[in-house]
Amino acid sequence: MSVKKTALTVLSAALLVPGMLAAPAQAAPAPPVPPADGKGGPVKAPRATAAAVAAPPASMSTVGGSLLGRPGTQVDLLPGAPALPSTLTGRSWIVADAETGEVLAAHNSHWRLPPASTMKMLFADTVLPSLPKDRVHKVSYQDMEGVGPGSSLVGVKEDHEYTVHDLWLGVFLRSGNDAVHVLSAMNGGIEKTVKDMQAHAEELQALDTHVVSPDGYDAPEQMSSAYDLTLIARSGLQKQDFREYCGTVEARFPGRQEAGKPRDAFEIQNTNRLMTGAGGLSPYKGIAGVKNGNTTMAGSTFTGAAQKGDRTLLVTVMNPGAGGANSVYQETAALFDWGFAAVGKVKPVGELVPPKSADTTSHGSPAQSHENNPSAGGPGAAGGLGTALGVAGGALAAMAGGAFVVNRRWPRGRRGAGRP
Repeated sequence: MSVKKTALTVLSAALLVPGMLAAPAQAAPAPPVPPADGKGGPVKAPRATAAAVAAPPASMSTVGGSLLGRPGTQVDLLPGAPALPSTLTGRSWIVADAETGEVLAAHNSHWRLPPASTMKMLFADTVLPSLPKDRVHKVSYQDMEGVGPGSSLVGVKEDHEYTVHDLWLGVFLRSGNDAVHVLSAMNGGIEKTVKDMQAHAEELQALDTHVVSPDGYDAPEQMSSAYDLTLIARSGLQKQDFREYCGTVEARFPGRQEAGKPRDAFEIQNTNRLMTGAGGLSPYKGIAGVKNGNTTMAGSTFTGAAQKGDRTLLVTVMNPGAGGANSVYQETAALFDWGFAAVGKVKPVGELVPPKSADTTSHGSPAQSHENNPSAGGPGAAGGLGTALGVAGGALAAMAGGAFVVNRRWPRGRRGAGRP
């Protein structure tokens, strides 16, 4: 029997952006980073390594606040605040409050680096609302053109039929570039999808991001930053379907489809080790997604969301120098622990800015997603997926699909604080 373990994050409070930035912060140089060893995930076509650029620029984007444009670690500890973990080796990282938008600490957060499959968060946030989840698509040879050698795959087959729901599970759980290419074809093609993603990144003020491929496959000039990936994750988590997919631990994916025979399926498991406990790690209590990645150019990258009590934090870590398959998860978990302990004991060093077109009145407009898009119907948890509140040892409570209500209001205030 298959084990049906699924997990959905609940972000039920409003996502707010603070109106004030922090006082001057501590700064520390970036740690040295050896070449990525390619472990810990699917390795793609060899190109220049992530260590080709050894140090961050002397000045970077100041979106979100001037301190975030400085190289090194930015944190402003108040009396009684815990010290940052001493074992951090990530070239770039950030810890932010998902609800208030306050950046609690950051390290080279605007350093433009290869994002690997964390780019799929932007792909999903851009494309997901336009494709009804119960739509069925028969995959053609043309849909699969351009999938790079060495890509991570979920197992999409030509001449087989898949629902959009199936394909998104393949994107989030197995980081399937094959599923990304099929969904891109359904969106009008790779070129259109890349343009759509770039436009959406600019709307989110994720201005460090340059999209070349929708799946995050290594490509010259494909860049993002810890700050941008956190903005993108925050936007995606406002969408019910995005939360479902990124918070699913295991699911069944369509397999062989032969005339006259029952439809086959096989188990797929999320590659996010903080959710599954794979690789000898303990699942992180309260983890709820969102996306990991690993390529030769990028090394390991990860953006995660975790909830403790009524507090939800976002952490992004890019290219730890410690090496090994678990380092990006271990450093993320350490930053979650620090962040939950530091809430109320640090001055924010910046903010996650709202989208350019956000309604910053007291009654903002809801973001487009399947829960408020009648044309995008379909079962909320197809394929037998359940939903749960509290992940990896948290308080479990069965909930019906679609039960989540997310308040998407942006307060009055700056829309482009610290534009570069």
